[in-house]
Amino acid sequence: MIVPYTPGGYTDYMARTVGQKLSEVLGVPIIFESRPGANSVIGADAIAKAAPDGYTFGTVIAAHAVNASLNPKLPYDTLKQFTYVSLMSRAPLIMVANTVLPANNLGEFIALAKAKPTGLNFASSGIGAAAHLTMELFKSRTGTNIVHVPYRGTAPALTDLIGGQVQVMFDTIGALMPHVRAGTIKALAITANQRMDAATGVPVMAEGGVSDFVTGTWAGLIAPAGVPKPIVERISGEVAKIVREPAMRERLASDGYEAVGNTPAEFEQFMREEIARWAKVIADAGIKMEE
Repeated sequence: MIVPYTPGGYTDYMARTVGQKLSEVLGVPIIFESRPGANSVIGADAIAKAAPDGYTFGTVIAAHAVNASLNPKLPYDTLKQFTYVSLMSRAPLIMVANTVLPANNLGEFIALAKAKPTGLNFASSGIGAAAHLTMELFKSRTGTNIVHVPYRGTAPALTDLIGGQVQVMFDTIGALMPHVRAGTIKALAITANQRMDAATGVPVMAEGGVSDFVTGTWAGLIAPAGVPKPIVERISGEVAKIVREPAMRERLASDGYEAVGNTPAEFEQFMREEIARWAKVIADAGIKMEE
């Protein structure tokens, strides 16, 4: 199981949580291998070039779809060189702020950002990450101008947010809510269609005046193109059973993740839609890799 990120994040969490259960079901050990770098391109390239024998899989997130538009020099074709096995989960994002920022809800933050059109900065886990593009979409929808400060992952971005070097950021609920509860940052809103138990008391974007703002990241299981169909269908079916099992649903929900588990055809269609959706955000915001 190739994971295109360092251990500890959402991608690694989903790979290991589902992969360990899959190992038990199949009766074979699964080795987890981190191949971080280049906004997941290094790991994805390793998956694309692996033998299509059903022994190499990978876990990818929204950045995999984003790269199709963001990176003009991808070493692979995002749709043609992979088998899309199953979408495992979706993850709405949470918008958080430094505790000294003079805005305690989304409406106050939007007003502050409009009053200081060049005075606020936002952190992200990297150029092209869902956290970055979600803020670009937010800026477009609210008519605000917040300066992007990209980091090499969520952890350093969060460190500077807490320290006050940046004022706001998006990331997964599971990554940020523990810090909200600890009082080191404050939550403004989540990008879901309804409030979530994993983010108790945090309103959705629509409650703060930004309607129809439901977005985030996701985690899916992929393989190289050409893996025999019976193998793909077997693994896809087992993954769907694993994530839909009540205890697993509850476990994922407690961290702010929604269990999915769909078919290869459904996942491939979802990928096509994601590529088109993020391509528009990238074009509208004029985002370049060398930003």
